Amino acid sequence: MYSRAETSRIRKEFWVAFGQYMKPIRNAGGYRVNWPNYKTGVKDIYFRMKAERDFASIGIEVCHADEELQELFFDQFKQFRKLLEAELGEVWTWALHAENEFGQKISKIEKVLPAVNVMEQQDWPEIISFLKPRIIALDAFWENIKPGFEDF
Repeated sequence: MYSRAETSRIRKEFWVAFGQYMKPIRNAGGYRVNWPNYKTGVKDIYFRMKAERDFASIGIEVCHADEELQELFFDQFKQFRKLLEAELGEVWTWALHAENEFGQKISKIEKVLPAVNVMEQQDWPEIISFLKPRIIALDAFWENIKPGFEDF
């Protein structure tokens, strides 16, 4: 078992390593970006990357407190589903009004890599190889469709 401090340290080391690995890569607009803390620039829409003890995941989360508006955002993403899947080269899981780890209702579009552990440094290359192409693809997708979400 790991202590809370050790767990925190290892997770921080992973995200620093991921950030260093991604640092030379510019976004679709040609700008430098802080990949581990990617900002969509649209309130209540987040690109989340997670590295946990039994999985890694990446996804789009719609976190608007108003469930009807959350559904409206989610429906807007559905209209771009084929474009998203073409950019990613794969199909992701779509969940309207799911619950996050804090018990809040969110809607999400995500891909999960099971059976990896961020606490095991030998799993880091696999986790990074999973996250890297997907966050780059999400960024390219977002560059094209972001204007459709800025008017909400």
